[in-house]
This record gives sequence, C-alpha cells and structure tokens, in this order.
Amino acid sequence: MFRPLSMQRIALQVLNDEAALAAQCLAEAGVFNPETAQSWAERLPEVPGESYRELYHSARSRLEKTLEHCSLRREWTPPEPRQVSERELAELDRWLYDVWMLCSRCQEGLRRIEEQKKHIDQLLKTLDNFAALDIDLGLLASSKRFLDVHIGMVPAENVSRLRQAVGLAGYTLTPFLHHEGMEHVVVAGLRGREMEIRHVLQAAGWHSATIPPELHDRPEKVRRELERRAERVVEETDAQCQLIETTQKEFIDKLMAAARTLALVAPYVELGDALRGRGGLVLISGWAPKEDLPRLRARLQARLGGRFVLTVRDPLPQERGRVPSLIRHPRWLMPFAELVRNYGVPRYGEIDPTWLFALTFVAMFGMMFGDIGQGAVIVAAAWLLRRRVRKFTPFIVAAGLSSTIFGALYGSFFGFEHVFAAVWMSPLTDPVRMLKLAFYWGAGFILVATLLTVYNRVTEGRYGEALFGGKGIAGILFYLGLLYGGWRSIEAGVFGAFESAGIVIPLALVLGYHWHRYRAPFAERVLVVFIEGFETLISYFSNTLSFLRVAAFSLNHVALAIAVFTLANMMQTAGHWITIVLGNVFILVLEGAIVAIQALRLEYYEGFSRFFGGDGHEFRPLTLMWAATAKP
Repeated sequence: MFRPLSMQRIALQVLNDEAALAAQCLAEAGVFNPETAQSWAERLPEVPGESYRELYHSARSRLEKTLEHCSLRREWTPPEPRQVSERELAELDRWLYDVWMLCSRCQEGLRRIEEQKKHIDQLLKTLDNFAALDIDLGLLASSKRFLDVHIGMVPAENVSRLRQAVGLAGYTLTPFLHHEGMEHVVVAGLRGREMEIRHVLQAAGWHSATIPPELHDRPEKVRRELERRAERVVEETDAQCQLIETTQKEFIDKLMAAARTLALVAPYVELGDALRGRGGLVLISGWAPKEDLPRLRARLQARLGGRFVLTVRDPLPQERGRVPSLIRHPRWLMPFAELVRNYGVPRYGEIDPTWLFALTFVAMFGMMFGDIGQGAVIVAAAWLLRRRVRKFTPFIVAAGLSSTIFGALYGSFFGFEHVFAAVWMSPLTDPVRMLKLAFYWGAGFILVATLLTVYNRVTEGRYGEALFGGKGIAGILFYLGLLYGGWRSIEAGVFGAFESAGIVIPLALVLGYHWHRYRAPFAERVLVVFIEGFETLISYFSNTLSFLRVAAFSLNHVALAIAVFTLANMMQTAGHWITIVLGNVFILVLEGAIVAIQALRLEYYEGFSRFFGGDGHEFRPLTLMWAATAKP
C-alpha cells in the first residue's frame, strides 16, 4: 500500500515575455500540475495571452482537421525547446488555413467524383430494366399527341386480368421484364380514356416507372455512353487520388513541424487561470511532488538563468481537498491501479488501496476458482493474447497463477479430483470448514479495511471520528466484541456479562459520539442516533456474511465439475471426452467471469466503501506530448 507522493504548492514568478518559455520548462519536467490560487487571482486580476490562446486554438483546430485527411504517418520526434512568438503563431495559423482549404478542395473533388460514379451505377442498374425494349426510350417517356403510354410494374399474377381489362378500353399490354415476382410492362392506347385506364391500373397494383433523361435513346447506345462516362470517372478518380497523395507528401513534413510548434505553445495555453499577471510580471501556480522539486528547479535555472522566483510550501489544511494525488506503481501493478481508479482516485494523504486490492483480489479469485489445469489455461491465454489484452496481461496472469496454486491445494485438475493428491483438501469434503474459513477471511478483511479507515481519519485530522465513529476504534472494538461473543456462544455455550460488555460499551461510545456531534431537537436526535447504531450493527454483520460467497463459489466450482462428469459418463468414449472439454470451456468462460465479478464486488462494496473515499483529484502534469496523439 502506498500513499500519494508528498506535494508542494508552487508559485513561479517570471517576466511576461518569458512566461511561455517558463511553461515549456514546466512541461519538459512533466511534474507540474497547474491550478489557480484564489488568493493570487484576487491580487493579480490579469490573465495574459488572450490573443495568443485564440491563435493557438484556431491553428490547432485547422491542423487536426488537416491531419484527418492525411493517411501518411511520420514518427513523432519531440520539439526543440524555443520561444514561439505571437507573430510566428499568427503566420502558422494563416498557413494552416491555406493548407486546410487546399485539402478541402481535394476532398470535395473526390467526393463529387464518387457521387458521379454512384449516379452512373444507378443509371446502369435502371437501364437493365429496359434492356429488352429495342426502341428509343425517349419516345416512351415523352408526351404523345394521340397516344397514351404507361410504363410500370404490376404483380405477375395480375398481368392476365390486367391485359383483359385494358383490352376492353382499347389498350394493349406488352411485358418486357420479369423480376422478383413483378412484371415490367408497357400499356399503350389512343387518348381519350385516360381516367378510366388509370383506375384500372391502380386496381391491379400498378407502380409507375420513370425513365431518367440520361436514358432517352436506344438501350445499347445509352449503355455504351454510360460505360464511357464510367471509364472517364475512373480516370478522374485516379487523378484526384494522385493529387491528394502528392499534396500529402508535399505538406506532411511541414504539418509535423507545425504540430511540434503547437506542442511548444500548448503548455502556456493549458495553464489557463493558473497564469495570472499584472504589468510586466506573471505568476504561475500549481502543485509538484516534493521529491521532484530539485530537478524542476535545475531545469528552470538552466533555461531561464536567474530570471525567475520560485517559492514552495506545504499544503494548508483547507487546501487538502484540492491537492492532486500522484502515486507511482510498478508496471505489473498498473492494471490493478486501473481498476482502483474505476472506483475513484485516492484523496491526498489517503491510503492507496492498490496493493491491498491486488493481493486480496488475486487470493479470492484463486479460492473461488481453484483448478490447476484451468488456471494454467488462463495464464497461457493471457500470454498468447498479450498484444490484445496489453496492460491487463499481469492481472490475468496473476489470477491464473492463483487459480493454479489453489487448485493444487484442492487437488483439482480440469475437474478431476484423483489426478493429483490434494495438498490441503477438496472443498466438498468439508464444506462447513470452507464456510468457516470464508468467514474468518471476511472478518480479517473488514478489520484491515476499518484500520485503514482509522488511519485515513487521523491523517485528515478527524480524530473524534477516528476514535469513536462506527468505522473508528470504537467500531472495531464493537466488531471484535460481536465476533468474540458469537464464538463464545457457539463454541462454549456461554454468553455472560464480559461478552455483553464487549459489545455494549463500544456501541455506547459510538452512539454517544453521534449524539454529541448531531445538533437537532431531542426526538430527531434520538432517531438519528438509533439509525446510526443500527447501521453500524447491520453493516458489520452483512459485510461479514457477504464473504461467505468465497466458500459458496469454491463449492460451486466443484459442483459444476461433478455435473459435467455426470453428463460425460452417460455417453460413449467420443462423447465423453467432448463433453468434458466443452464443460471445462463453459466453466472457464462463464464461471471464471462470474467469479472475477464477485471478487471485484467484494473489493468495492465490502472493502473500498469502508475506508476509501475515492473523491481525490488525479495529478495531471503539463507535457509536450500533445502532438504525439495526432495521427498524421
């Protein structure tokens, strides 16, 4: 377990002209977390560099939009530290605008060509419907002086009746294409009975077909023309793609140089309200780890000479809630730290639960999912998929190793209980013993978690709560009294005055503390104190019982294996082994996931909720690595 590194409040005073250079120094060091000091904000009302910030945001937006169109990649190299003037930044912004407009025109040209290609493809598809008509399609589409012509589709089963109906009106029906249950037909006749024929067509389920203007000629001629247009579109696409590639190659190095320039400007802009000034002086305020201050001071001295004033101090009591937390973990512990951060960030001075979480989670997973073979499969899968699971590889490997170790203790190998002799015992041979061990594990876990709560309260200066709160020393004594009283009652059949005093006295201290602290009318005070006492009793009781699921899942693991072997024994040789393999896969995937979730739940709700506030602020230092996240 670790506490966040000791932090110091930083106040750096420099000349206004060198503020951007000072920000670069702080970003290079990578150990400075900017934060506004309200007291300084009142005394130094100016926020320097407003126009500088606007230029930066404009240039960065244009650069990001331009890089989205560049598929070429260049390796990111850190920029050489230097001063970037406002004039240089303005020129860069204008140049990026020109490049962005050029890229936009290239992309717009490619988009228009793609639309032309889709339009031609659609025309060719439509032409297929009229390919059987060896006439000028324009004649069908145009209005006739003496003829009434209709082109469309009707369900195939209605064609015969429709032919008869239009024949009575003096019209002819000519089918020319059958497609997916629909008949494409031409209905033609002398003008004069248009209204009558429209009603007939509508009753037959008629769907009109429109002939686009581009198809107003004989189908063969139209097809040749469309194919020539398609060839020209392909040539235009190749030319436009070549233009885009040439443009990218021409500008990619300059764009990367622009990204490095903006990376130099970014720290100054990201300071925000942490940068205050008046006249020609500027103050930069924030936090830095105490152990990194000599390195930070040396870097400032090397870059600024003696043209700065750096003052540091410890956090004030009223500032503790704003101090950022920085905890440096070994690389293998990072996946566990990530899961802790999912719950919350430790407050400054609060115990970091990552070590406790790593040890107890891995142990509980192994207890609930103990099997030599299945644990080895988890380890092997984590190693083979390490490029996919990445930073969580140590987490999965640790869980698999724990499963293997407990499998050896239980004597379980892919569910077989007779391949290896149990170093300790199989859970099903003595389930009561497993339940007792789970109970002891839970009680020990809760005691450790509550002791950590006491430590955190003391470091925060909340001594009354540390001594007399339900999660303080009095609460621990109350819990120990409950455990001792229960043990004496069950094992020796005795529950006397000593056992009663061990429960009543600590509980009275907890209730008295809440009575003293809560100021309200008498009746309300009594109600609140009663609820606090009841909550203290129930939380300890229910939290302890929650850990019985450790034993329950260890028994369930064996029971599932027995169920798989029972099914397998009902089959022939091939079916027997197929069932065993599939059953183990099922146990690995489904039960393994459930066990991991249950172990995580016990950590979060029975452990972290007792001692871990999780409402801290993560340390976020200035860096020069903005452009490394861009994808040129």
